[in-house]
Amino acid sequence: MAEERSLLEELDAIVGSEEIRAQIYPIVDRVRAELMGNEKAQMTWEPVPLAIYGAALPSGIRSSWVFVLRSGATTGAERHPNSHQRMMSFEAIGDLQVRAELADGGEGQWQSNLLVSDPDAPLERRWISIPRNVWHQAVVPEGPDWIVVSFHTVPAEELIEERPDSDDPVGTKQMRYLGADLVP
Repeated sequence: MAEERSLLEELDAIVGSEEIRAQIYPIVDRVRAELMGNEKAQMTWEPVPLAIYGAALPSGIRSSWVFVLRSGATTGAERHPNSHQRMMSFEAIGDLQVRAELADGGEGQWQSNLLVSDPDAPLERRWISIPRNVWHQAVVPEGPDWIVVSFHTVPAEELIEERPDSDDPVGTKQMRYLGADLVP
């Protein structure tokens, strides 16, 4: 737990740097424009080149992303079978809900984690750590779109998103964020 907090503090200091934020904002603008141009999308995203962060990234971080989540959207359950995700609220607010697995293998209730973008708020109110294979979903209140910066433990081209399969109550479908191709 202390090790994870230390890693989040390190990432927070990096993303809190005005130099880094200045390099992230053009990505935010592109991703926001993409969302505005696609009325059906609940969210849009783009990987952040790791070079933006220089040599400052902690070991184990292999990709970074900007996501813009539409106001009023609930993205639905997803998980990453091949990556631990650390995510921060960059602009606006949202509820990143996680669902814990029960001891019997069943699924527990969604647990809310209201994240804010106030740099003076405690770390736990701005960041969340989502271990591999943990179901999560974003619930964005009406108001401004929610912008988040996310870090993963796999390279961008390898990041897999897994969602429940609407055609199979016990199955899932996997895709990669880059190219949005289904994973065989």
